[in-house]
Amino acid sequence: MDDPIKPTHLETGNELDAFLERHDVALVEFYTSGCTMCQAMEPVLGNVARATGVPVALVNPGDDIGLVERFEIRSVPTLILFSDGEEIDRRAEGFVGADDVVAMLEADVPEAVDAA
Repeated sequence: MDDPIKPTHLETGNELDAFLERHDVALVEFYTSGCTMCQAMEPVLGNVARATGVPVALVNPGDDIGLVERFEIRSVPTLILFSDGEEIDRRAEGFVGADDVVAMLEADVPEAVDAA
């Protein structure tokens, strides 16, 4: 079961699909091993999950290479916000602070953000 207060680690596209099916709204970070900006994002995304209640997942597309093309991952970290399984927003400019991620969620899916 997903823990709403910390990011869920996923390994395959099938696991990602199941995660997106379980949640009306979800934020997913695409990362690679050894990426220091990606590693720095995990605690930020944990804070975002706790502050907003929006489920967060982390997936390394290198573990399921089909994800690279499927989601057009050109750099990491890439954050993709999904609503009903469809991409509605994306950030792929490197490290993004918690305030900026929360602002993105509040702008795109205000109904999904807890009043925490």
